[in-house]
Amino acid sequence: MFFSRLGGLVAFGVAAQAAYTIQDSYDQTNFFEGFDFFNYQDPTNGFVKYQSAVDANSQSLAGYANDAVYLGVDYTTMNPAGGRASVRVSSKKTYTENLIIADIAHQPAAACGTWPAFWTVGQNWPYNGEIDIIEGVNLATNTTYTLHTGPGCTVSQGNCNAPGTGNLGCGASSEDTQTLADGFNEVGGGVYALEWTSSAINIFFFPRSGIPSDIAAGNPDPSTWGSPQTSFSGSGCDISSHFKDHQIVFDTTFCGDWAGKVFSSDPVCGSKAATCQEYVASNPDAFQNSYWLINSVKVYSESGASYPTIPSNSSRAEGYAAIPKPFSA
Repeated sequence: MFFSRLGGLVAFGVAAQAAYTIQDSYDQTNFFEGFDFFNYQDPTNGFVKYQSAVDANSQSLAGYANDAVYLGVDYTTMNPAGGRASVRVSSKKTYTENLIIADIAHQPAAACGTWPAFWTVGQNWPYNGEIDIIEGVNLATNTTYTLHTGPGCTVSQGNCNAPGTGNLGCGASSEDTQTLADGFNEVGGGVYALEWTSSAINIFFFPRSGIPSDIAAGNPDPSTWGSPQTSFSGSGCDISSHFKDHQIVFDTTFCGDWAGKVFSSDPVCGSKAATCQEYVASNPDAFQNSYWLINSVKVYSESGASYPTIPSNSSRAEGYAAIPKPFSA
């Protein structure tokens, strides 16, 4: 993940109406069989130590709670060497041009120093693209939707390769405070839907009380949902060539290239400590509510196509470990 340039919301791109069928479903019965743990150095330079599956389980940082998937952080250790323990998980399968629906009961609460995210990403970053669905830092009250690509993809929100590296990308800030952190949690969470087609990348959000009946019934029809929160489309970007073979990712990091850089400019956070790392290291109890509680992640396809699985012993610069069983926090 990288810090994002904010843009305005735009009229949504209309994707061709499609009949979607379930491809994969991840929930409290199988989530950790379908996701791998990343336990290498944080690519965004965060003050974090991502844990392996075994270590996350032993520290109760990942498991099952309230019939949902729990992904948390260490909130007891003072001055942890090298960073605060957390988890980052990625789907073993990769997906291209589909409908991803995540039912989430709880996001990491707003807290100085945090940088949680729910996103999808391809290998060979940024050339196969990245789609940031839930992302915010410190005490942010609404999510930022962002795309990151290689050169040659410009949409209404801007150049998705900005500033020439893809680090900033092209983004739109939601104006809905129910989309992130405390506002999201106060309404009992809700559903995010990513409708990714060859003509548009549309992101929808529905609070718990407003989830469409077709989603609840397992027969989603985005054409009936109204306007998305944001839409990325236009003749300046060939979506099919810039976005492919994405893993689904959840993580919570601290400080780093976004949360750390803007920490001091936040009047509340800046008054708590001289630096983001200092605050995160010395205030573990501030992160007790920095956890994800995921009811399910469901992937739908138009044709029932199969998707490749990335081997756990992949030679890519990320390390994974097999999940132990039983797995419950």
